[in-house]
Amino acid sequence: MNFDFSEDAKAVREHASRFLRERVPSGAVRKHIESGAAYDKALWSEIAEMGWLGATIPEAFGGSAMGYETACVLAEEIGAVVAPVPFGPSLYLASEALLAFGSDAQKRTWLPLLASGEKIGCFAIADGEGDPAPENVRAHVVGGKLTCEKFPVPNAEGTDVAIVVARREAGGVGLFIAPLDGHGVERVTLRGLDVANPQVALRLVDTPVEPLAGGQDWAAVTKLLDRAAILFAFEQIGGARAALDMAVTYAKSRYAFGRPIGSFQAVKHKLADMYVAIEIARSNAYFGAWALERDAAELPLAAATARTAASEAYQFAAKENIQVHGGMGFTWESDCHLYYTRAKALALAIGSVRHWKRALMTRLDQRNEAADGF
Repeated sequence: MNFDFSEDAKAVREHASRFLRERVPSGAVRKHIESGAAYDKALWSEIAEMGWLGATIPEAFGGSAMGYETACVLAEEIGAVVAPVPFGPSLYLASEALLAFGSDAQKRTWLPLLASGEKIGCFAIADGEGDPAPENVRAHVVGGKLTCEKFPVPNAEGTDVAIVVARREAGGVGLFIAPLDGHGVERVTLRGLDVANPQVALRLVDTPVEPLAGGQDWAAVTKLLDRAAILFAFEQIGGARAALDMAVTYAKSRYAFGRPIGSFQAVKHKLADMYVAIEIARSNAYFGAWALERDAAELPLAAATARTAASEAYQFAAKENIQVHGGMGFTWESDCHLYYTRAKALALAIGSVRHWKRALMTRLDQRNEAADGF
């Protein structure tokens, strides 16, 4: 079975890679951080004009309908430059939630705004510590209104609408849409690792919310997270690949004892280990992209596999990149720390690696039981 991408998706990758490297060169993210802005508004407008924000959204709802393969390659290139934009929360989670579970009216109201970049979405599931699980959801909708504090919420500082996971009045857990420009909304920026894409504590007090009609059980939340996991995996692979490229370039140019440090066996092994981890993650992510494009039965297993492998590969590559750079790798002037902090933040964005490993083991057991006829 061939899991490679289409020629159209590859062409989009080439264009996106060229554009982002010109638009977000080395040092650009650090300048953005120093500016104190929530996200790069100019870059956000540019990628919206190219149709990236509507890649998975049908044309009937204002999207560009490029498909999930294209969304995957765009995610990878966004990750490769650690772009300071809320691409993941808005596209992988908010748009996906509306597409999968929103009513026709909700789709027609919100999807064109998200696809155009006029509105930005975020996803609020965490009620403090704890991985995604029904028992960890404390927010409770009463009378169509929500009073709670959701934290941490990634990339929510400049967003306009939140998809919130909360308890229903009738029991159980569901997905709700909450406009963030109305009554009872307060945002407090948290001091997190990834200052280029800050997290917030989202406080809602009697804020009107609307249920996503098809997303009123935990199975819907799980499905949304599975789909987002594959897209996040590609963003993580893009970052890991860039960290490896940085390490290789530095190892070729940095001399010690009259030789490039890349000629020393210890450094060679570090680079080789990074490459192997990334390629393992890439193979799993490509299988995930195949399953996502087709909404295949294998998608839950593919999502857990891709998410686990990509999270581990990115964190490993980002850490080893700093080690290869030595003392330079710890300085603000180097870009190494940007990839390290982004790797840590993405690894927790929709549940920890431990959570996804448990999901992977559970799904493997279920598949094996089904194959054995139990």
